[in-house]
Amino acid sequence: MDHHSKHMHHQHEMAPHHQHNTGNEEHHHHSEKNHGGHEGHSVADFRFRFWISLVITIPIVILSPMLQHWAGLGESLRFPGDALLLFGLSTFLFFYGGRPFLKGMISELRARKPGMMTLVAVAISTAFAYGTATVFGLRGEAFFWETATLIDIMLLGHWIEMKSVMGASMALEELARLLPADAHKLMPDGSTRDVPLKELHPGDRVLVKPGERVPADGLITGGESSLDESMLTGESVPVHRMPGSQVIGGSINGDGSIIVEVQKTGKDSFLSQVIHLVKEAQRSKSKTQVLANRAAMWLTLVALAGGAITLFVWAFIVSADFAFALERTVTVMVIACPHALGLAIPLVVAVSTALSATHGFLIKNRIAFEQARGVQVVIFDKTGTLTEGKFGVAKVLSFLPAHNEEQILNYAASVEAHSEHPIAKSIHKSAKGPMPVEGFKAMPGKGAEGIVNAKKIQVVSLPYLKDQGLEVGHTIPERLSASGETMVFVVIDGKLAGAISLSDIIRPDAKMAIDTLRSMGIKSIMLTGDNKSVAHAVASSLGIEEYFAEVLPEQKAMKVKEVQARGLVVAMTGDGVNDAPALAQADVGIGIGAGTDVAIAAADIVLVRSNPMDVVSVIKLAKATYAKMVQNLAWAAGYNVLAMPLAAGVLYAFGVLLSPAAGAVLMSISTVVVAINAQLLKTRFPNVR
Repeated sequence: MDHHSKHMHHQHEMAPHHQHNTGNEEHHHHSEKNHGGHEGHSVADFRFRFWISLVITIPIVILSPMLQHWAGLGESLRFPGDALLLFGLSTFLFFYGGRPFLKGMISELRARKPGMMTLVAVAISTAFAYGTATVFGLRGEAFFWETATLIDIMLLGHWIEMKSVMGASMALEELARLLPADAHKLMPDGSTRDVPLKELHPGDRVLVKPGERVPADGLITGGESSLDESMLTGESVPVHRMPGSQVIGGSINGDGSIIVEVQKTGKDSFLSQVIHLVKEAQRSKSKTQVLANRAAMWLTLVALAGGAITLFVWAFIVSADFAFALERTVTVMVIACPHALGLAIPLVVAVSTALSATHGFLIKNRIAFEQARGVQVVIFDKTGTLTEGKFGVAKVLSFLPAHNEEQILNYAASVEAHSEHPIAKSIHKSAKGPMPVEGFKAMPGKGAEGIVNAKKIQVVSLPYLKDQGLEVGHTIPERLSASGETMVFVVIDGKLAGAISLSDIIRPDAKMAIDTLRSMGIKSIMLTGDNKSVAHAVASSLGIEEYFAEVLPEQKAMKVKEVQARGLVVAMTGDGVNDAPALAQADVGIGIGAGTDVAIAAADIVLVRSNPMDVVSVIKLAKATYAKMVQNLAWAAGYNVLAMPLAAGVLYAFGVLLSPAAGAVLMSISTVVVAINAQLLKTRFPNVR
């Protein structure tokens, strides 16, 4: 069973998945929700609510007596009914701007998992309720401006956060685009008719012209050609296919026309199986997002308990005035949800996201990026990541004294100038003096021939040589194949004259990246669909000790799972469609920007350049970003630890009492400190390399 037959066999063991057309809608729906408390709200919704709320906050701030007093305006801006207008604007803002948090609180409480949404909702509700009570007779200062600014800051924070978390969910649409819109269906009378893919059924026969994508999984019944399956299987060399060979929908046909009998469409196709794997891996990883809410849950409990204790102590033990006890309680509740804590993480994320873009990578998933600081293993896909995915001439050998290596290459290049095959193009590109050719003839799957300088030149494969009875020394093919190189032979006037070996070109920065990661204590593993000899050659030249070779596309995610099962935090770097499930499965998925849209869509972080050194930059920036997040959280929480007891009045006996106004000022200072600290990431890390 060849590589491809095995691959098709494995599909039967996988569960069928949705049709492409329904998949897109389903996935889009999935991407808009399941973001913790953000369920049911899109990025655009948070953005719109933030701007509307900000506009309404301006008159609320101007109408607030406390702020008028601070500004030294006295009673000059007061007018009859101003308190009711302030109440009306604040009520609208509370229900409109606060709606996502109120809804989120209901969802969290139903699930019995109070988190950040509950904390925000409790703070804004307490402040709003207290403000409402002061409008209708309770003695005290209205907290409406505090409610308004708290809502604005939280909307801004969640908008920034959602923008960075979402975006890794477009893989399905990108995958479906790999298939052509129509297929050339062969009719019973021998004519062809272009039909949409959904009208194809198993048993139909389709014509695939040179350069076109294969419309469905199937079996070749006529013609032969080389197919580029690298985007789907990771196999870097185009594969020759003839009648009886299996082909996958989405692969690119080479220079021959083929007739394919359709075997699988829709949910049973290989592409749908990849879609299924991406979805499964993304869904299983999203469980880690629950951890982010745990801290907020504890803070909610502290806030509720702190507020309740404050009210109880002042009202029933100290027997203070109830209005005073309530003011203390509200101050505690508001301070328990400081602006600084709401912005501590999103501000650092915004700065590091902008910083990352200037260093050539884009962060799409915040949680995965945070995990990058703790990466212990980086799994590199070989083709297109560590190598360029392009063939180059590695060696030229001459077997006849009459022709030197340069002549052998020039003869071969002259013939290959007329071929569209990738290997032929590489040979032609490498030669310095190709000559005119006459009578060019392609021999699909075998090579090409033509007349150059009155000599019959043939550039052929090893099986063709054996068919013609031309012997080649055993050591040469063995030596070259052991070093992972592809070989073609040059025959001049029926005599074996030389051989040309080609290999996938290793990226210049690949070895430096592997060495730098090793110096940081991070192990590198290589993953490839290519054979063991190719894998061994590339791994040894890069200094990679562990590699997985001959990995079928659907096994890549399993290999990532295997490494994760060792208890290691894994980053995966790849660029092909076949890498998408593995990118989604890894703790950190790093897609190569020059690769396929699908790999980019499934990745958490996208490298704009195809430079393995950028993987090092990602990890370094993640460490720096995490340090800033910890500093910000420590500041925001430290402020809480200090401010909450003062707000509750523990030092009241010594004449120290934190008024709501002073609490608000401290909160503002805390927010400014957090914002400045986030910006310091730029000055501390002008270049993360």
